Amino acid sequence: MAPLAGMLRERGFRVTGSDSGVYPPASTLLESLGISFFHTFNAAHMQPAPDLVVIGNIIARGNPELEEVLDRKIPYRSMPEILEEVFLPEKHSIVVSGTHGKTTTTAMLAWIFQTAGKRPNFLVGGVAENFGKSYGLGGGEEFILEGDEYETAFWDRGPKFFHYHPDDLIITSLEYDHADIYPDFETYQLAFRRLVNLVPRRGRVVIWGDVEESGPALRRAAEKAFCPVETYGFNDANDWVASGFSIDGEMMRFRIAQRGKHFGEFALTATGRHNVLNAMAALIVAQGRGISAADIAKALATFRSVKRRMDVRGEIGGVLVVDDFAHHPTAVKATIEAARGRWPGRRLWAILEPRSNSMRRKVFQDALPKSLALGDRVILGGVFRAQQLGGENRLDPETVAESVRALGKDARVLPSSDSIADYLGAESKPGDLLLIMSNGSFDGLCEKVLKKLGASQLAGEAKTR
Repeated sequence: MAPLAGMLRERGFRVTGSDSGVYPPASTLLESLGISFFHTFNAAHMQPAPDLVVIGNIIARGNPELEEVLDRKIPYRSMPEILEEVFLPEKHSIVVSGTHGKTTTTAMLAWIFQTAGKRPNFLVGGVAENFGKSYGLGGGEEFILEGDEYETAFWDRGPKFFHYHPDDLIITSLEYDHADIYPDFETYQLAFRRLVNLVPRRGRVVIWGDVEESGPALRRAAEKAFCPVETYGFNDANDWVASGFSIDGEMMRFRIAQRGKHFGEFALTATGRHNVLNAMAALIVAQGRGISAADIAKALATFRSVKRRMDVRGEIGGVLVVDDFAHHPTAVKATIEAARGRWPGRRLWAILEPRSNSMRRKVFQDALPKSLALGDRVILGGVFRAQQLGGENRLDPETVAESVRALGKDARVLPSSDSIADYLGAESKPGDLLLIMSNGSFDGLCEKVLKKLGASQLAGEAKTR
């Protein structure tokens, strides 16, 4: 919502807002743009009445400002409706959807278009480091959007991406997620099949095509297309194939062929095979919009990822602290594998907060241990807002830890970020990698761990004097 406020401000609207708490990077963005905001909800904020109220999808009946809007019949819209009505008309809509990788892929696309001088308009669900913000209104022909399958608003339970009218559509992957919205995987898949069905005949659908890994769900979704469908991956049966991988310092190098013909050689600082897949999806769309392989290669080599994707927070006493957004068993697996490749030889601690609406539930309880066991040592935090879920639905971290131990790895559950920081401060050793994974702040765990490591180093230096 903060990036949308910034976009509206840049379009000349006077914008104010309310939330139950506004923190960086949202607060710093709003302050830099001169947008005033309240840290509480109050009906008095509707005086004088605004011309329009944009209501976020977390806002529910009972919210005092929402009740005032409904009582006084103040016009209102959802965030996707504003994009649909104000920003997308007369633009070529490029929508990046899928369970995993959509934020990074959207940021990659925006940077490719920027590097090629295409002046992209874009909105990303994270801070794109090359731009230092989550959005841009460059004024070019394209609008590049992260297509979120989460619900739109309290009155519109359909996914946000139905409002984005894709001309080019990427689906990076399909695995069950958002168990609070979709009761089963079939319902989840149905939303993507309907999205594919919205792409016009002149458009294009781009999907991950390694069927043995991506599963049949993507192929079933692609069957709903009335436009060309292009596949990418590592298998030679795909239209676009990546091969020739090598690590060169901080860079990962690979080459791409299009239907058996060499397309180009590329390099990324973002490690892991999942980022190669993200780059492939982005370059296919870019190539289709007239961007050369040389410009794509230049952009990918200088791409700086998205905040909280393998984000190095600091190294103290030889202990490296890395923050990541992973909150699904597949994402946890990919993140650990990528960390292994980027920092080989380090003892890797996999530290996870069950925080997302799906991760808090039992739906991933059986799959999660195998992913976490790719680490050398495992720590699970307590379930975020556990009291909101009944025991029959709630993930049991102790059961997950027991399953990890059965796979031969040390695993324990610690109830709070303070207890985890204390434990890591005492047990971590020089050369360790602390990989902290959560789709939230983990109650400031990264900062607490760095503080503990700093105190331990000072204490150690004092003993040697």
